[in-house]
Parts: sequence; structure tokens; C-alpha cells
Amino acid sequence: MRIALIHALRHSPAAIGEAFARLWPEPKLMNLLDDSLSADLDRDGALTPAMFARFMTLSEYAVGTGADAILFTCSAFGPCIDAVVAAFPNIPVLKPNEAMIEEAKAAGTHIGLLATFAGTLRTMPAEFPPEITVTTKLAEGAMAALDAGNFTVHDFLAAKAALDLKDCDAIALGQFSLARAATAVATATGKPVLTTPDSAVLALRRRLLG
Repeated sequence: MRIALIHALRHSPAAIGEAFARLWPEPKLMNLLDDSLSADLDRDGALTPAMFARFMTLSEYAVGTGADAILFTCSAFGPCIDAVVAAFPNIPVLKPNEAMIEEAKAAGTHIGLLATFAGTLRTMPAEFPPEITVTTKLAEGAMAALDAGNFTVHDFLAAKAALDLKDCDAIALGQFSLARAATAVATATGKPVLTTPDSAVLALRRRLLG
């Protein structure tokens, strides 16, 4: 079984790879990375027709290699992924946050959404059901720390930013790369923390194996 993983941040492959290794090691993973997508979204401030086309091109390539499913790890591109879902109805195509948001429904009616990439906070809140109130927070400087290999600083900045979400019922981490900071965020806030990689792997396994 081949699963295509499509990334827009260079830190995502390691996070989802670790989750697969721990929870479902049998599939063959195929990684497609275009980290210029995030840079272009940051520059343009909105999803453009060119970005939709690029997502379709990446997905067509993945399907052409024989992928049995596609999992996106880039949470800022929800509408682009919706277009891929519609284009390939015969295989599972999962948004990065789809499974985690299902878990959030059971966690409470007020969810804090923490992200290290500003584009995530422009698109991801709309993916939550209307009965859930979403409060957003950007962990300023955390992505730059991760880019520089300063993992301790990344986790510290994520936990510090999460303090502004401590009145929420639970805190959802909006990037796959943020999963590494889950323990720090939970310790700082005392709140349940929801992460995307584990939820996504388990959901995909259910869909493919039943």
C-alpha cells in the first residue's frame, strides 16, 4: 500500500513519518514537498488560482505513481485540498486537520487554535463546525526557531503563546511540526492538547483497512 504525503513545510515529513512508524508502519510512504507554497502564501496573503493548480499537479503526480491515498500536511491550504478531494473521489484524500477536528468536537465548545504559520489562522478556523468557538493564537518566532534548528526555543515559544489560550476547553496545534511541543503546551496550560499527526494516521488507517 502506498500513501502519498504532500507537504508545504519542510518540517512536516519528520513529524508524520514518526507517527506512521509508531502507529501504522506497514504502508510505503511517498513524500512530495514544495516548501515554496508556504512562502508564496505568506507573500500573497491569500490562496491564488496558481496555488490551486499547483496542488492539483502534485496530486495528479501522486495518483499517477499508484498512490492508494493522499494525506496533506499543510493546514493553511484547506480550499485547495477540497478541490483535490472533489477531483479524486475514488481514493481517500485527507486534510491535515480533518481527524483532529473530529476529536475537538468531543473536547468542548471552545477550542484554542495555536499555529506557527500565520496562513493557517486565516483558513483553518472555518474547518471547525459552527457550534465550536475557535480562539486563535500565533506563536511568534517559533517557526523561525524551528528553521534554525532551535527546537527548545520553538517549544518554549509555543508554550508561552499557548498561555493566551488557557481559558479554552482544549488547545489544537495547527501544524504537524507543532506536535513536538504538545507536552510543553499541556504543561504550561494544564489543558488537553490535540495534535494532527497521530489523529491523521489513525483516521487514514480506518478508512483504508476498515
